[in-house]
Amino acid sequence: MVKVATYFAMAFGAFVFWQSMDKLHVWIALHQDEKKERLEREMEIKRIRDELLAQAKEKDSYA
Repeated sequence: MVKVATYFAMAFGAFVFWQSMDKLHVWIALHQDEKKERLEREMEIKRIRDELLAQAKEKDSYA
């Protein structure tokens, strides 16, 4: 009886561990995607800002 209970307890523990690792892996992947998207947005903003600054300097040089 103890062997059967131990087997089921170990199987249940392995299942819980597997599920928690799966959820953790998904959570990490989502946060990496969010970080990547945020960095891409920041790079786009910086590029546009640099273009606008260059245009402003160009206009100032004509004046």
